[in-house]
Amino acid sequence: MTIITLRVWLKRDSGQYWPSICHSMSSEASCVNYNPETRRLFVGQDNGTISEFEITEDYNRLIHRRDYIAHQSRVTSVKFCLSWESVLSCGKDKYFMWHCSETGRRFCGYQANAMCLCLEYDEQSKYVFIGDYSGQVAVLKLKDSSFDFIVTLKGHAVSFLNFRRDLSKTPAPGLSALRLLIGLGSIRCLSWDPDKQLLFSGSFDQSVIVWDIGGRKGTAFELQGHKDKVQGLAHSKSTRQLLSGSDDCVLGIWDMDIQRLETPDWIESDVCQKCDSPFFWNFRKMWSDRKVGIRQHHCRNCGKALCNNCCSKLSTIPNMGYEYEVRVCDSCFEAITPEEKAPHATFHDMKHSIVHMHLDETRKILLTTGKDRVMKLWDMSLVLH
Repeated sequence: MTIITLRVWLKRDSGQYWPSICHSMSSEASCVNYNPETRRLFVGQDNGTISEFEITEDYNRLIHRRDYIAHQSRVTSVKFCLSWESVLSCGKDKYFMWHCSETGRRFCGYQANAMCLCLEYDEQSKYVFIGDYSGQVAVLKLKDSSFDFIVTLKGHAVSFLNFRRDLSKTPAPGLSALRLLIGLGSIRCLSWDPDKQLLFSGSFDQSVIVWDIGGRKGTAFELQGHKDKVQGLAHSKSTRQLLSGSDDCVLGIWDMDIQRLETPDWIESDVCQKCDSPFFWNFRKMWSDRKVGIRQHHCRNCGKALCNNCCSKLSTIPNMGYEYEVRVCDSCFEAITPEEKAPHATFHDMKHSIVHMHLDETRKILLTTGKDRVMKLWDMSLVLH
């Protein structure tokens, strides 16, 4: 028999953490959100229900307030906004739900094209961002008891197919179904910078994309530093740093004060743009030149379509978010100076695969939860500055 409990851990005088509350749940908890001002705790469950609790002042008892019958399957993310008195949630039933926390009444819902995995919101403008399994972010603006659909952000893609952001606008036949099936472009986590109005999205394609929402120009920057799925994001407003956690057991700390460059669009060509050698699908050129077609590569710095011989060099490009070595052409390799290779991020071994993390910015303490079912608390005072 599976024991399903909700636990509240307190730090004792000995310095160790012990559970002060162990509350049995009717269904497995899938996500939690806690508001320290009101001591209200919202727990999303596998059965689609969101349970609201209040923790007593001595942190020794949970008082059940109400249940929100919000979704028909697993709740993947829940947020409580005190200024709106609202509960925002999304689930695997492809729905985003907005409830009133004072009455428990449902205001409205939005159906996405794929399972919703994470959400974030801006308290002042009432914008809501919903990341889904297909790699898209839906942007909604809440008003009264309804919403306006603003735009869909398309950026994350299936990594091993080498599809870029621009190709997601005109996908090949069957690509959407394939992406939905394998989920390698799924958006797993979101974070929001209310000052600069930047949205950060982490994906199973191992990348983080920075969306400039406030600029209203469609600008987006990529951060490439992980070797596995990005599972957690946390933004430090005071130090202007972004923390990213991944399945590769690495925590990335990115300097967001740096003026970054957009990665160039990958140019489509049937021949190498430097030596004119045909690629393997260009049968006409292969026949006329009496050559066997070769594989196409792209320079990450200029975006040109090149063969392996013309694009064989490796270099970091921190200004474009590439903190590990990527393929560049010979001319770009010579043009990149040592100063431009100076890293703008640091990476730290966390000793476990991160599936969730939360930053207490005031105390500079980071909580990470791993696949090993271990929760770790990290003192970040030496790296957040």
